[in-house]
Amino acid sequence: MSGLFVTLEGPEGAGKSTNREYLAERLRAHGVEVVLTREPGGTPLAERIRELLLAPSAEPMCEDAELLLVFAARAQHLAQVIRPALARDAVVLCDRFTDATYAYQGGGRGLGAERIARLETFVQGELRPDLTLVFDLPVEVGLSRAAARGRLDRFEQEGLAFFQAVRDAYLARARACPGRYRVLDAGQPLSGVQQALDALLPELLERIRG
Repeated sequence: MSGLFVTLEGPEGAGKSTNREYLAERLRAHGVEVVLTREPGGTPLAERIRELLLAPSAEPMCEDAELLLVFAARAQHLAQVIRPALARDAVVLCDRFTDATYAYQGGGRGLGAERIARLETFVQGELRPDLTLVFDLPVEVGLSRAAARGRLDRFEQEGLAFFQAVRDAYLARARACPGRYRVLDAGQPLSGVQQALDALLPELLERIRG
């Protein structure tokens, strides 16, 4: 057995949390230790940073502050949760990671990929996800699902153009590195998404046991 770092990415309303739980159950049924975590967050300190990032505020947050807070939370998360779990050969299922930074701060905010890449290397070193599942769906569908959940956070209050840029950034990254990414149709019924996850299970188990 060996550790495996799997990230689940996608815009608002894509069903990442629900499907992360489903995938964890399927892996645990095969005797695999699974650690569920999320970004921003994952530790008490990182969750406090998450609150700063998501809470609407009368004071606008500048784009650089947002980007640095994201990586500050990630540094703590890596040190306290992700690296220790991988060191003991657990499978980490993380709801969003650095691909979200390229999508939201890079695509949505228009920040340069080079700046994000420098912070990525500084904070993560050589660590990258082994596999990234991108839950893709039309922007309007995702926002409708998010609105149905209740009060919108600071990001969810952004407009269609922002989220179209986020979606485009995710899909561009998946096209650029097809070996690491799997794009799943999150616009279909939940049962269809979970069938797609079941189809991925043999590959995951092979990687874990390889």
